Amino acid sequence: LDPEMVGEVLDVMRKLAEEGMTMVIVTHEMGFAREVADRILFVDQGVILEQGTPEQVFDHPQQERTQTFLSKVL
Repeated sequence: LDPEMVGEVLDVMRKLAEEGMTMVIVTHEMGFAREVADRILFVDQGVILEQGTPEQVFDHPQQERTQTFLSKVL
């Protein structure tokens, strides 16, 4: 998606989340995920390495792979 479309899609998904819609989203948009998610799963090569609330995963990641990834994208 081009940058304009990404913003539009995220806006629609944000509104759905506000309305209580359950969604499973695969994304590299960490700010968006932190904003709208109730639960975060960090998956690497098909394996769930970390899961928890956005605060748990983003602020206190337990796995080295999660820590490394987040340090590069946040």
